[in-house]
Amino acid sequence: MNTAGKDLIADDRTRGGTRERWSVQTGLRGDAGVRARRAELHIPVGLTLESWRHIGRNLRMITDSSGWWLGDWLVYGENRFPDRYRFVIEETALDYQTLRNYAWVARKFPACRRRDSLSLQHHAEIAALSESEQDRWLERAERGKWSTRRLRKEIRQVREEAKGTARPWEGRSPARVVMNLDAGRKDRWDQAAEAAQMPLLDWIAMVLDEAALPAE
Repeated sequence: MNTAGKDLIADDRTRGGTRERWSVQTGLRGDAGVRARRAELHIPVGLTLESWRHIGRNLRMITDSSGWWLGDWLVYGENRFPDRYRFVIEETALDYQTLRNYAWVARKFPACRRRDSLSLQHHAEIAALSESEQDRWLERAERGKWSTRRLRKEIRQVREEAKGTARPWEGRSPARVVMNLDAGRKDRWDQAAEAAQMPLLDWIAMVLDEAALPAE
């Protein structure tokens, strides 16, 4: 689909009690002569510093939001057009696995539970955990203004500390756990591990370690 020369609709905003359309074009100060097209951001000569800063803030908002928008779009398509969903996804030429990850995170976090100050990647890091654990980590990341890397590091550290305190198991032979999974569950777990950028077995160990931690 060629969108060159057209405004790209980004969001809806409520102003003065009425719902109005907010587009990339208006959000990027269209009245200042800025034009957003598919492969160009045209910025006129003589733009003020404040207008330029405003554009930057909106570009960041668009970048941070695009993953959520794609996820919500996919979830809607799966629910509304299940028979044509895969065909339409192929038509978009977007990476299918990446889109599935976006949709998986979007399902895990309804809009009311998402933190605007944190990216979709922050949410993906802890999407496999229970809701209470998700909220706990999101609260810490938001309060500390953690990057995704910092959040991942903190989670890994807690997991390692949990392993270190498991002294009753020291010196014992490793236990072997065998699980029989249906195809659907295995697929969901694979998606979760990929979203967390971890091997499946490491992801399973992380989830179990987190669940075994004592409540704070």
